Amino acid sequence: MTRTIALAHDLDHSGLHAPAPASPTAPAPLVDTGRYDHPLFQRSEPGRYEGCVTYYFAAFTGSEPEPQMPLAAYKVLGREQIVELGRQYEAARILWSKARLRRQAAPVLAKAAPVWDAWTAAKARLEHVYSAFWETGDGRWRAQLLCLTDAENAAEAAAGAWEEIAQQLARLADDQVAVAGYDDELRLTTVAAELGLDASDWHIDHIDAYTDRSWGRPGPLLERLAAQINAQRERLVEVARLAGDRELA
Repeated sequence: MTRTIALAHDLDHSGLHAPAPASPTAPAPLVDTGRYDHPLFQRSEPGRYEGCVTYYFAAFTGSEPEPQMPLAAYKVLGREQIVELGRQYEAARILWSKARLRRQAAPVLAKAAPVWDAWTAAKARLEHVYSAFWETGDGRWRAQLLCLTDAENAAEAAAGAWEEIAQQLARLADDQVAVAGYDDELRLTTVAAELGLDASDWHIDHIDAYTDRSWGRPGPLLERLAAQINAQRERLVEVARLAGDRELA
């Protein structure tokens, strides 16, 4: 399957768009660049818009090495040829990064689906048990508190299991953006949809949320759950205090 990608501007080493360098006053003789093309490159042609070039490649699997322009090209090609060849390899890297994400994320996404379902079920159970206090008689509050702590523990375990798999997916997504940039980001929800999975509600944060934690701070989903549990407990303590139940307060 042929893959295509259009680039409209030159790219510098930072990945940012930059104006094309000025042509030298004495251009070097043109050399056939074909020998330095990426192995999957097929052809290029002008794009729909002025200054835009469309590159055609055979399909990437994502298992290939990251496309890099051969160092030998810098020694024999003129400046303009290097710029043009660099565009080709930039297009190749974007397509390769997306193919790699699809290949690497597919098994993780399939594994993630039941883990997310387990979390949503545990969260729903926690909210159901807490809401039951509104209809629990005074003599049943202690028993209901036991049910609540059980539901809290189950929700924490389910959230922890999700955090582990979410961190894996966040790392894969970050790896793709690191190569292609955010303008050519392939979202995990898109990859999931291609597999027949609806990941639109899945809580997957940026990789920094999982790796830049200090002092034992939990992951983003566990942090949100802890805030919910603390709020619920504070409300129960407040009700117990207002009711004069010093043991529960």
